[in-house]
Amino acid sequence: MQLGLVLAACSAMVCLGSLSAGGDEVSASGKPGNIAVRIREAGLAKLEAFRMLEHLVALGPRPACSVNARRAVRWARKTMQELGFDNVCTEPVTVRGWERGTAEEAVLLQSASQGTVPLRVAALGGSVGTLPDGLAGEVVEFKSLDDLDASGDAAKGRIVFLNRPMDPSLLDTFDAYGKAADQRVRGAARAAKVGAIAVLVRSLTLRVDSSPHTGIMVYEEDVPKIPAAALATADADALSQALQTDGRARVFLKMACRETGEVKTDNVMGEITGTEHPEEVVVVGGHIDSWDLGPGAHDDGAGCVQSVEALRLLKELGLKPRRTIRAVMFMDEEFGGTGGKAYADEPARKKEKTIAAIESDRGGFLPLGFTVNGPPEALERVRSWLPALGEAGILRVTAGHGGTDVEPLAQSGCVTIGLVPDSQRYFDVHHCDADTIESVNPRELQLGAIALAILAWNISEHGI
Repeated sequence: MQLGLVLAACSAMVCLGSLSAGGDEVSASGKPGNIAVRIREAGLAKLEAFRMLEHLVALGPRPACSVNARRAVRWARKTMQELGFDNVCTEPVTVRGWERGTAEEAVLLQSASQGTVPLRVAALGGSVGTLPDGLAGEVVEFKSLDDLDASGDAAKGRIVFLNRPMDPSLLDTFDAYGKAADQRVRGAARAAKVGAIAVLVRSLTLRVDSSPHTGIMVYEEDVPKIPAAALATADADALSQALQTDGRARVFLKMACRETGEVKTDNVMGEITGTEHPEEVVVVGGHIDSWDLGPGAHDDGAGCVQSVEALRLLKELGLKPRRTIRAVMFMDEEFGGTGGKAYADEPARKKEKTIAAIESDRGGFLPLGFTVNGPPEALERVRSWLPALGEAGILRVTAGHGGTDVEPLAQSGCVTIGLVPDSQRYFDVHHCDADTIESVNPRELQLGAIALAILAWNISEHGI
């Protein structure tokens, strides 16, 4: 706690007098002006973001090609209309269809040390299924794709088991995730090149638990498509131990997942129209689709409701931004990012200038900072608002990735910004059945919405 206070105090000293009279003024003491305080007080008094999230996750899992995703679009549109947002509408998105199917089974067969043991698996998004009767094969374990590539004929005719864990020594769990995700995304293609018949991938979580964590994978042209599944970390450890103890192990795998063709769906949005520069737009958003194992409370129901709540707070307080502030619920971040690309390419964007786009897609945990992808002066401008952002608990602003959905806007000169919450619990629930409303703290979720509202307001008032 003392370190956080020191950081906030240092940030305040850097930013003295940096804000104009149109937004959150900073006094000689470095304290934020009245608007940030009013947004924080109004937000924490009601915790409306959590109430909205309850309605959204009640629809169930929301894969982009699903009926539930279309229901979520209708819910978002209706919610923004009822809140009195301007220009509430949808814009079309074409997404790739894929479904898990009902059959999903894996068994460790007759291990000398462990016997016959069920293994908890989930097909990776985009994987082909097995034949209806499944497949069985001897397992060979690798800790890296480089080792797999150099394995010669060791994987030929076998099931490849990629068992590199996320690095627990790293403070930033997203850094740990990024360093381990290649085996999930590229593992099947690399295994197929050396003759494997299927691939099992250790789930990307720092916990040892019984829930498989899914996610997208990709095949390569002219390489056979083999089935790919995530294996729960507890079962990955058990399988690895069986291989070490027995010297060999066989696994039976059965999956019914399949491609289902393209599906038409939508992004959905609503806004508060700017009073002086309505053609200049500040976007706040998240992605409304989720994976199919859980209702996506953190990924990314949280980002969606935080964005809607940010605008609701500004309207409740009677604040009229100089530039338009728009909440966008992007479709299909999980399975290709087509919603963000469609939004950036929509002809309506040619009639406006998106000056900044802020995304919340790291969960609804306690907000700590923002990352800024833009010119140095944009980074310094956002840093100058740290005293106001401190009302939501924001301690730092650094250079970094804005977000998958908003990054296509960067090509037109838009500054993209990402909300950075505490990351220590995120991969406990990421892409698995544990991503439920019970894992969300209402106050932490609301503070993220407050941070978005304060930042969007300041950008709308002062530019970036």
